[in-house]
Amino acid sequence: MRSLLAGAAIAALAACGGGDKSSDPAPVAGQSTRPASDAEAVRFLQQATFGATPADIARVKEIGYENWINEQFALPRNSHLEFLTRQVPLPIPANTTVSSAPLYYSFWRQAISAPDQLRQRTTFSLSQIVVTSAAEAQLSNDADDAHGLAAHLDILSEHAFGNYRDILQSVSTHPTMGTYLTSLSNRGDNGRTPDENYAREVMQLFTIGLFELNMDGTQKTVNGQPVETYDMDDIRNLAKVFTGWSWGNQGTADPSNNRFFGNAAARDPMRRVIPMQFYPQYHSPDAKTFLSVTIPAGTNGTQAMRTSLDTLFAHPNVAPFIGKQFIQRMVTSNPSSAYVQAVSQAFASGSFTSPGTNRSFGSGQRGDLRAVVAATLLHPEARAAGAATDSGKLREPILRVTTMLRAFEATSQTGNWRIGDTDTTLFQTPMKAPTVFNFFRPGYVPPNTTIASTPGLVAPEFQIAHEVSVATYANTLQNWVPNGLGQVPTGSGLTGNDVRAQYTAARALSTNPDQLADHINLMLTANSMEPATRNAVRDAIASVSATGTNAAANRVNLGVFMTMMAPEFLVQK
Repeated sequence: MRSLLAGAAIAALAACGGGDKSSDPAPVAGQSTRPASDAEAVRFLQQATFGATPADIARVKEIGYENWINEQFALPRNSHLEFLTRQVPLPIPANTTVSSAPLYYSFWRQAISAPDQLRQRTTFSLSQIVVTSAAEAQLSNDADDAHGLAAHLDILSEHAFGNYRDILQSVSTHPTMGTYLTSLSNRGDNGRTPDENYAREVMQLFTIGLFELNMDGTQKTVNGQPVETYDMDDIRNLAKVFTGWSWGNQGTADPSNNRFFGNAAARDPMRRVIPMQFYPQYHSPDAKTFLSVTIPAGTNGTQAMRTSLDTLFAHPNVAPFIGKQFIQRMVTSNPSSAYVQAVSQAFASGSFTSPGTNRSFGSGQRGDLRAVVAATLLHPEARAAGAATDSGKLREPILRVTTMLRAFEATSQTGNWRIGDTDTTLFQTPMKAPTVFNFFRPGYVPPNTTIASTPGLVAPEFQIAHEVSVATYANTLQNWVPNGLGQVPTGSGLTGNDVRAQYTAARALSTNPDQLADHINLMLTANSMEPATRNAVRDAIASVSATGTNAAANRVNLGVFMTMMAPEFLVQK
């Protein structure tokens, strides 16, 4: 089965390396660069959103990339937590059973239907870097865990166009992260050895990574060997910083023992969605030396955390380590060193000017994510015509589904977009990564492939592409393409699945196989199909009767299914 799908995608992605790319002709300074075709607009939107729609294509062509990005920056955001509290209020009523399903509904609802698509895609990228997960048993024990995960997702959404330093502060004091990486109720009093989990991961995964990097993302070496960014002494000392933090409360600070330990008598009903508070009696009083910085003994825990996060944020590794992951999540698995350098510089300086224009993004403050996002999407390697064949990434399962649903006018019968846990169908459920390393590691290389035989190439998303997931994807599509997905509530009087593509524009073209094949090719692959693939889709459509009650639907369903199985769709270029 791998040879039918994953193997074809591996072959298509094998050529997706870095290297110099030629850019499009420079636009007039001050103007917004406009895509020259619908296909170029779709390709941009598949990097910047959860999938192109006809309205999005028209808008980008009308106002250009830079204006569209600024327009997206200005759109208001919607709260995941507010959505969940409309489903199940906080405090949670007695004897109420709560599942994680509303969290997933909220994700799909915003990913598919929200107008602030750039925020949605950026938030999704951040959620795969700064991970918390419903897969963790400790986040599925209490009725309000889903609300806590929604609040964490709101942090990423709120700061998606803000500053990365604010994300570090907010997640470090959030009880969902505290529960997930065990810094909640972490003690350093009376000579105790603190839990080291969060100290390790905030360095390894959220800020500086394992090895020192140049600004272009390449590893620094000494005598031919990579240089580690931190050691066990750094972990042990930083762990002392993250002691004395536990459950918060909405009123006057209450640093009582009962509240620290989460005893029922002292639980704030909103404790899962409000920041943790500091309990001085459980904080390590020791001096803390890490990364060549010393926090003096007796320093207040709030100040100690601020100093530690400032130290990590200022580390030169953060810009290339985080910047490259933005590129991988949005554009290509294997950016050139020049591409990484440009995005790293945007992070470090907090500013980015679109090539060939005087359009600048960012506040000039280190870590400004507007600059990072703009640099990721507008760099010549992302926009150049050559990039359509020379770069790309395997489209992860969530993005395959959202691309299809947005392209073909999906609607929700209930308005709640009731797509629940998709582990057994997509092998990927939003906000349910199997580990803190996300669904896949940024440096994953699929073994025994042409990618593995080419030094320096990676293909992260292939970590969840295997014989079972490939076969299940094919079987699932045969149901979802014609019938939709997501269950309607029992007793609601509704029938069929909740979320369904309408295919209005596609069905209007069903009598003309060439036009229908071209429409599907545009909306799903940005016209990247090889002629043989496109002709195979066209011929399959033509083989289905054009007359009869379900003729239009049958032709569209087959064309969409075949395209979503093709390597040109599976690899986002």
